[in-house]
Amino acid sequence: MIRSARLISNIKFGQKNIRQFSTNTNWWANVQKGPEDPILGVSIAYNKDTSPSKINLGVGAYRDENGKPYVLDCVKKADKKIYEANVDHEYAPIVGVAAFNQLAAQLALGEECKHIKEKRIATVQSISGTGALRIAADFFARFLKGKTAYVPNPTWGNHNVIFNDAGIPVKSYGYYNPATCGLNFEAMTKDIAAAPEGSIILLHACAHNPTGVDPTAEQWKKISEICKERGHFVLFDFAYQGFASGSPEKDAAAVRMFVEDGHNIALCQSFAKNFGLYGERIGAFSILTETSDQALNVESQLKILIRPMYSNPPVYGARLVQAILKDKELTNEWRSEVKGMADRIINMREQLVKYLKKHGSTRDWSHITTQIGMFCFTGLTPEQVDRLANEYHIYLTRNGRISIAGINSTNVEYLAKAMAAVTKDN
Repeated sequence: MIRSARLISNIKFGQKNIRQFSTNTNWWANVQKGPEDPILGVSIAYNKDTSPSKINLGVGAYRDENGKPYVLDCVKKADKKIYEANVDHEYAPIVGVAAFNQLAAQLALGEECKHIKEKRIATVQSISGTGALRIAADFFARFLKGKTAYVPNPTWGNHNVIFNDAGIPVKSYGYYNPATCGLNFEAMTKDIAAAPEGSIILLHACAHNPTGVDPTAEQWKKISEICKERGHFVLFDFAYQGFASGSPEKDAAAVRMFVEDGHNIALCQSFAKNFGLYGERIGAFSILTETSDQALNVESQLKILIRPMYSNPPVYGARLVQAILKDKELTNEWRSEVKGMADRIINMREQLVKYLKKHGSTRDWSHITTQIGMFCFTGLTPEQVDRLANEYHIYLTRNGRISIAGINSTNVEYLAKAMAAVTKDN
């Protein structure tokens, strides 16, 4: 009886402790709500608006003339080929689909690139451009310890966050001149030259996001020379090959120039915009090396880094890109389609300027047509952006960046009229 009473007492004591413990497991009470992504906020406001004339100029994805997502015909054909081949769904290797990696490097660097021919390059498939940048940042944190990453001001919002999360300090170099809505080349070169020797310099290969402002060929040459003189390590973010000018070769000119100048660069590629494969998350990360042995060593360390991060990349999107780039007919069709997308954006820039003049705007809007790629830094103030939203149902980020892909022949004049109105007397 005594033993039973003790047992019952212990059970009750244990239940009491369990109850006490259970009431003290509110682990996440200290977690505060984080701020919304500013671009996501644009889409949320747009979706809530019931006006039939509303325009969303915040979305970072291509839209066709009817404002709809666009699936490339070459992608549809590649998809059919993959389906008919009855392929399996086994894991890809840690580095991804080997044939895709080879084709991705060739697309960016050219088939005659010595690094590719001499196997002095390590390429891994990544989770689109963001994933490539994260691999880069984590790799640099391990093997370029103590280095600071320099990014343009302004730059894509994720750049700072990715490097900071990897433990790499981030500083900025001058890039954009608000007075001219163009490149501040003097500030850019001065800041890069003043950066400590051996710094990490991030450059947008083409179609700078968010400004749409790119250096000229002569300016790129000077930037390359400064980086060599200072012993900087160059990282290219290459998210828009073919999508900027309509020519994959022209858009790769800066990357290839740096390689020819002797830089063993790192390269982050995305196939979201130029192949329309946004949701497939297809990208690649490459490091150029001095020897083939170094390339093997780098690849081995990249695999060690990737394994606990996401283990293996998805195969479907990589197979689509591979199927297109290894087939001459599909490659030519892709070139035609990516040029078509680029040309539509270039045409919308021209139409916007034409209608701004038609509706009496006396401002100099020439930067709209000299900038390149999906995005344009309009020069609109936050107050003018607010007026566009409140009075005209036109939504964009408060820094004045618009996605040209959101403009089409049915809304371009309405947009121009609204922009002319909010900038009048300013």
